[in-house]
Amino acid sequence: MAEQAVTASGGVVHSLLSTVGAHRLVSSVWGYVDSTIRWCWIPNWLPPWCPTSQIKLQTAEDMMLRCVHNTFSKQYVPISNGNHLWTLSLSSDHVKDKTPLVLLHGFGGGVGLWAQNLDALSQHRPVWALDLLGFGQSSRPLFPTDAQEAEDQFVESIEQWRVKVGLESMILLGHNLGGYLAVSYSIKYPDRVKHIVLVEPWGFPERPDTVEADRPIPVWIKALGAMFSPFNPLAGLRLVGPLGPTLVQTLRPDFKRKFSSIFNDNTVSDYIYHLNVQAPSGETAFKNMTIPYGWAKRPMLHRMDHLQPEIPITIIYGSRSSIDSNSGSSIKQMRPHSHVEIITIRGAGHYAYADQPEDFNHTVLQVCDKVD
Repeated sequence: MAEQAVTASGGVVHSLLSTVGAHRLVSSVWGYVDSTIRWCWIPNWLPPWCPTSQIKLQTAEDMMLRCVHNTFSKQYVPISNGNHLWTLSLSSDHVKDKTPLVLLHGFGGGVGLWAQNLDALSQHRPVWALDLLGFGQSSRPLFPTDAQEAEDQFVESIEQWRVKVGLESMILLGHNLGGYLAVSYSIKYPDRVKHIVLVEPWGFPERPDTVEADRPIPVWIKALGAMFSPFNPLAGLRLVGPLGPTLVQTLRPDFKRKFSSIFNDNTVSDYIYHLNVQAPSGETAFKNMTIPYGWAKRPMLHRMDHLQPEIPITIIYGSRSSIDSNSGSSIKQMRPHSHVEIITIRGAGHYAYADQPEDFNHTVLQVCDKVD
């Protein structure tokens, strides 16, 4: 939800704490407190601190999807270790033989955020959307703390899902974290991917050495970053308990505006709240995959040469996004003999699919027309 600020800063303060021998103690204390907050542990005989539940999340998603007119099905798709991935699918007889389009949401997202896209995209080919492992209504297991192992678990869950639903190949469209995982998956399972569409992808560039010199960060912000760095990115949303829904509405009014053409109430804010105050499984995995300031521990640009050159890539950016689009140019330079197209959607921010849904849908349909 706030992927550019999900990993707290604080290298300077951490160094100071280490110097006085207090760093380990502080980290241990915060770790204990965060583990309590993250899982919202409250005795069973008391009301839950966060006003949420699986049923409330399901209801919020249903409210998001009530604007989808095409017929769709919902199911839990079982994968390994007793886990399952929550899945939407849309198809009709006249498009059932075309390569399906699979949608992977970003950090803190879920299938309901594609509400303005599902009808248009499913007119021309089957569309599948799934809640990534650890997010939405999918299972929320413990992930490895190692960044590569956590990434591998995400990727393997997508492959197990593909096998279970019986897709031979697919067009993979990923937003934010979903874009990162789309490329990681395609590197490992190239025969299953006919085209990659990256929408404002996260995790591609390496953190520049000059980031602090170019954009000096006030000491007080670094101090707060050090204090909260042991916490998960959205732990604060769980910490405020019953104030959480109001906090989302107050801090992210832009989400309501993005969907204002179909909702005039707090439908979107409620959905985002219930998505992100459940057990923070995928959230924890994402935190373990980042370094300070939200950069990826394992930048995807370092591995683009492992992706088969035959797989075409389309990269979509919003003209008003704060995400650096230089990664798109870098990918194009790194793949001179491959199809790499960079498209900018005017008037869109990071959530291009919601900011300008008509332009986004038209763009994606044009890209997909090149695939049988």
